[in-house]
Amino acid sequence: MNEMLLLRHGETEWSKAGRHTGRTDLPLTEHGEEQARALAPLVKEPFELVLVSPAQRARRTAELAGLSEYQVDADLWEWDYGGYEGITTPEIRETRPGWYLWRDGVIPGDAEHPGESVAQVGARADRVIERARAVEGRVALVAHGHFLRVLAARWLRLAPEDGRLLKLDTGTYSRLGFEHAEPVLTTWNAPVC
Repeated sequence: MNEMLLLRHGETEWSKAGRHTGRTDLPLTEHGEEQARALAPLVKEPFELVLVSPAQRARRTAELAGLSEYQVDADLWEWDYGGYEGITTPEIRETRPGWYLWRDGVIPGDAEHPGESVAQVGARADRVIERARAVEGRVALVAHGHFLRVLAARWLRLAPEDGRLLKLDTGTYSRLGFEHAEPVLTTWNAPVC
């Protein structure tokens, strides 16, 4: 693999409101669809492998950007926020003052949202990286904010929780590559509209 393009899905109603959106399957807003279409110039050159999260917001982003030939990979799901699914950080801090996802994690939720540790998200990211590095050529991933932040940290051989250092907005792109055979970020959180 010589380059990995990361596309964060476009805006949803929950991402717009700051609600933790792990496994809840929400559609893009109209603005989110505009963001996804604006990513199209980035995917003009062919990719050897395109992996997309099962979430409709990621699949729709891929399709609107022009990545119609892709494989769905469950390892690209967003962090499972457990009992914090659909809740904003200020709401969580009403009962857990000073709560910080990257340090404090999540509480268990229901059967559909059991929750996940940052280490578990990191293990999924490691599997995606291993799969991508086995490819000759370019790779594209379409996924979610916290997951892609963990993946970038793992790409850089950092701990999964170091993804906290890498803010990532909806509808943006990032690139991972190499310099002198060492993994680097070549572009991060770049907007297209």
